[in-house]
Amino acid sequence: MTNMLTGKVVLITGASRGIGAAAAHLFAREGASVVLAARGAEALDKIVAEIRADGGVADAVPLDLADRASVRAAVRRAGELHGRLDGAFNNGAAIQQPGPLDTTSDEDIDNQFEVNFRAHWIAMNAEAELMRASGGGAIVNTSSIGSRRANPALPAYGAMKRALNSITETAAVTWAAQGIRVNGITPGGTATEMIEQWEAATPGIKNGITASIPRGRMAEPGEVAEVAAWLLSDRAAAVTGAIIPVDGGAGA
Repeated sequence: MTNMLTGKVVLITGASRGIGAAAAHLFAREGASVVLAARGAEALDKIVAEIRADGGVADAVPLDLADRASVRAAVRRAGELHGRLDGAFNNGAAIQQPGPLDTTSDEDIDNQFEVNFRAHWIAMNAEAELMRASGGGAIVNTSSIGSRRANPALPAYGAMKRALNSITETAAVTWAAQGIRVNGITPGGTATEMIEQWEAATPGIKNGITASIPRGRMAEPGEVAEVAAWLLSDRAAAVTGAIIPVDGGAGA
């Protein structure tokens, strides 16, 4: 049996750390040529070097999700590097300053809109254009368990992630006839740098999150990346328009 992503060209945003970095290594091991995009050039270069040292194919492209032109340029560059795009894992995100609805600043709301919603809208359209040129492809968007219910600690973040779920489903229906599948994942507590930032701002949040997970621990980034890899692969050929929980049962 071939690896899940053999022969596919896959773009990963937010690839410099956390789930994105884990996805970069996993997708390459599964046979993909990966194009890694993020602001952290030094971190990306290190991951690219590690993948190449293991015999994989990887390139890095700069990306600022708050900059519309940068998002389009990164997708375009991925297509230029390999002549096509088969898959995209839109994983980049920004965390908001934790706090209730009535203390969330206008600036934080704007940043959440730019990075966690608008950037995905722009990226998906650019990715779909490339995919149509080669007969189709698959897109996976990283949402959040916080998009599925009230999110009093991160209200703007949860709102934009819920909006992302909506355009994920809409794109799946709109582009299905063109051979483009679009799905989302909603990770719960995951042991990433973002969680560490939240813990620093709100001490004790990690223990609270862990206590809410029936299996008793947070996910590792690679466990979340495994779900994205499957959704991008031909093994998930019948799956589109799904928003799949990856939360250890916390949302059940």
